[in-house]
Amino acid sequence: MFRATTTRSTLSIAFGMIELIYHSIVRNIRSGHRNAVVGLVLIALQGALMTLMFFMVFQVLGLRTAKIRGDFLLYLMSGVFLYMTHNRTVSAVMGAPSATSSMLQHAPLNSFITVSSAAIAALYQQVLSLGIILFGYHALFTPITIDKPVGALGALLMAWLSGVAVGLIFLAVKPWAPRLVPILRMVYLRANMITSGKMFVANTLPGSLLTIFSWNPLFHSVDQARGYIFINYTPHFTSMTYPLYLSLTLLVIGLMLEFFTRQRASASWGAGV
Repeated sequence: MFRATTTRSTLSIAFGMIELIYHSIVRNIRSGHRNAVVGLVLIALQGALMTLMFFMVFQVLGLRTAKIRGDFLLYLMSGVFLYMTHNRTVSAVMGAPSATSSMLQHAPLNSFITVSSAAIAALYQQVLSLGIILFGYHALFTPITIDKPVGALGALLMAWLSGVAVGLIFLAVKPWAPRLVPILRMVYLRANMITSGKMFVANTLPGSLLTIFSWNPLFHSVDQARGYIFINYTPHFTSMTYPLYLSLTLLVIGLMLEFFTRQRASASWGAGV
């Protein structure tokens, strides 16, 4: 009934928030499967199957020879895993509890914690599954060499960051249009199947086609990743600054929209009233 008020320091609040994010990350990871190890293996298996599917498509169509001298499967994985990281992050952030969720009615949980945990959990799962597949391919089939591993990891993080930004936009708008936003997300993810550039490199495209793909930050991240992975490829038509500036801009817009929505959200929105 009566509670004594205590003053918490900034450091104590920060550690408390980090602890909440950690427990939310664990919850997000275990939500896919009861056993976290099995869930991680399933994610790695999905990535391996998608890579194998594209390999078979290229084999059937006679396009197995890439425009980059190097390991062809590594060329495919560089596109597939950045594509999966971006799309999974968009879906994870958009699926985080929003302003109308009943979970956010329990203090000290807030939207920053739920969005951060969803984004970090998606990155954790994708990085671990990528490491498992690369190690298995390196140990069981053929040794691989990545020219600039730090730069390649930076391109992966850029694909993740742009996924966080796009997912945050969808999350902030979802309470206002709960039926339209899932459709827009599906259209965006399907468009990434082609416009992500995972099946080709930007240097081989004519100028008339570059305008169709250059709007997509994932297209820049994939092309730059291949420049870091392969010593024989230098991207000329993409950059790391474009997805960085675009992601930061979308993050600011998404945070503003989320704040606006949170201030005006009603519990009846989530109840379908």
